Amino acid sequence: MSAPGPVDGLGDAASPGTGEVTATVIVNAPAARVFAAFVNWERQSDWIPFTKVRVVEGDGGEGSLIEAITGVGPAGLRDEMRVVRIDAPYEVRVVHCGKVLRGPGSMRCTAMAGDRTQVVMHEWFHLPSGAVGRLAWPVVWPGSKLSLLGALKRFGRLVEQGRLS
Repeated sequence: MSAPGPVDGLGDAASPGTGEVTATVIVNAPAARVFAAFVNWERQSDWIPFTKVRVVEGDGGEGSLIEAITGVGPAGLRDEMRVVRIDAPYEVRVVHCGKVLRGPGSMRCTAMAGDRTQVVMHEWFHLPSGAVGRLAWPVVWPGSKLSLLGALKRFGRLVEQGRLS
């Protein structure tokens, strides 16, 4: 992955980690509509299970800080993302820069015939170093992949139904 844009102050979080997850869906809607729905940050709570998303700093554009808290009951995981590049309606890049989740991520929209859009999400998370990371990733990866794919499928359905814009 090339440098994801303005990454000043993000340190090693801006470099790809070894924990790589990708998911792809086809959405029956034009790319501009799909892209706009994706960068409507607070509405991500509608399609990412058990997650509340909000803009903490900025207007949601480049340089903004987005917070996603995923949890059930008192247990939760806080994911902080700095938006480092927006190239509407094609690509948005973020850097996960929290204490636990770190590394770059991207979402790309590719227009297809018939007002369809291919959406590809790609994340490169830093794993705990040493044996813990090497042992944990093969166990965690399938769940991460299924979770991301499931969320993207829900996103696509909501966009197609006109319930997400």
